[in-house]
Amino acid sequence: MQFAKKSLGQNFLIDKNIIKKIINIIDIGNKNIIEIGSGKGALTNEIIKKNPKSLSIIEKDFYLSKELNLKYKKNKIVKIYNIDVLKLNIEKLCRKNSVIFGNLPYNISSQILVKILKFKKWPPKFTDIILMFQKELGEKILGKFPSANYGRLSILTDYRLNTLKKFLVSPNCFFPKPKVTSLVIHFKPKISTIILKDISNLEKITNIIFSNKRKMINKNIKKILSKKDILLINNLKLNSRPTEIEPEIFYKIAKLYEKR
Repeated sequence: MQFAKKSLGQNFLIDKNIIKKIINIIDIGNKNIIEIGSGKGALTNEIIKKNPKSLSIIEKDFYLSKELNLKYKKNKIVKIYNIDVLKLNIEKLCRKNSVIFGNLPYNISSQILVKILKFKKWPPKFTDIILMFQKELGEKILGKFPSANYGRLSILTDYRLNTLKKFLVSPNCFFPKPKVTSLVIHFKPKISTIILKDISNLEKITNIIFSNKRKMINKNIKKILSKKDILLINNLKLNSRPTEIEPEIFYKIAKLYEKR
């Protein structure tokens, strides 16, 4: 019997109603599916029932990966990658009309999301992302301006993704039970009106400006832009705190930073 490993953040989804609710968010028939963290295959089984064109499974746990290989060895559409998702080029796995699913390990879920956000080609080949996060983190990802959850992660996410649907998942739906509630979020890619050469530059400038979240931005902004560039940004007040600045202004700062 395979026990959940705390080191890998494993909590296996066992509630069939929630599994079906996740799968039924969109029609995945004849689409290319990527599943991150298949675990024991509870979600995988339902995905296969919907007749996808292909299914790429990413599972870091060697023993779980071995079990999945045995379980689906006769299924020609299934390919299993026994690798850490953070070390895999997910973008290369994406084919046209791909859908990415993931009941993500809580300890690396934000890193996985950022990895997807930083795909080099945009718009990407995937049409939808359906991921499960710890509720607290999910709310930070969705944080709108101005709100307590608004911050670096929501600015980065909002630059490239629209949120279509979300719902909570009780700890009782997992084994072993986590101590927190989970949040499923359905995203679709979007194109911002401000085109950046590299989203890593937006990540960099938000890291600098939010390094002193409670302090005014006047010192940190000068680490990024010249006085001349700062004057080019309408409605930017140097006595503002990072959480008082709209996302579009961060995009403009990143754009000017790229021109330097």
